[in-house]
Amino acid sequence: MRLLFIGDVIGRSGRAAIAEHVPALRERLALDFVVANGENAAGGFGITEAIAQEFVNVGVDCVTLGNHSFDQREALVFIERAPHVLRPMNYPPGAPGRGAFLYETEKGERVLVMSVMGRVFMDAMDDPFASVEKELAACPLGLAADAIVLDLHAEASSEKQALANFCDGRVSLAIGTHTHVPTADWRILPHGTAFQSDAGMTGDYDSVIGMDKEEPIRRFTRKTPGSRFEPAAGAATLCGLFVETGGDGLARRVAPVRIGGVLGQALPEP
Repeated sequence: MRLLFIGDVIGRSGRAAIAEHVPALRERLALDFVVANGENAAGGFGITEAIAQEFVNVGVDCVTLGNHSFDQREALVFIERAPHVLRPMNYPPGAPGRGAFLYETEKGERVLVMSVMGRVFMDAMDDPFASVEKELAACPLGLAADAIVLDLHAEASSEKQALANFCDGRVSLAIGTHTHVPTADWRILPHGTAFQSDAGMTGDYDSVIGMDKEEPIRRFTRKTPGSRFEPAAGAATLCGLFVETGGDGLARRVAPVRIGGVLGQALPEP
């Protein structure tokens, strides 16, 4: 199976990159399933139902979220009727929505997608390790799912690496999100799980992690509150990770994807 995970989509320029590049990537790489983190898609903070549907319309199969899951208040409602949108599954009991879902591809293959949020330097959440363990026990790779994708939405690289190795051999891809800068450590772990500490963002890199530079710099230098952060509006780089799995659902090939904008370009061989 051929999978693509796309890093955090930031604002209008990130959404434009999704619309421009996802259809072509699906065709060029013969993709079976596409996941995109969309928690910053609506003006940099959260997601709306209309934006989530825009992603689906151009070929994204699942949209994961993170600590900004409910910044747009409408998400508290629409997420209940949107199985293609996942918030982290270690939100406390009673939170709307779901954190994992078993999808079916056009070929009839089953893909489990899970979203989990770290706890180091983040808001207090339920134990991400226990949440992952419970879901994998209910839907194991090779038995109930043909591929499993885990979005590790966390601040600390150490926590993301620990979670990935905790799942090694039990998920197809464990991919970090949240820090908005693509790391150079994409690889296949010893037991067959593809991993990257952070997929990077799909947004304008002539920015401060996707935001127009002026206000973040002002806050760092003056230490006083000011205007609202606004997403940078230049050309976005679509950043992500391509994974090809074998019959056992584990990774056989992994390669970075970077298209457009100011970063060095990277595109896997078909």
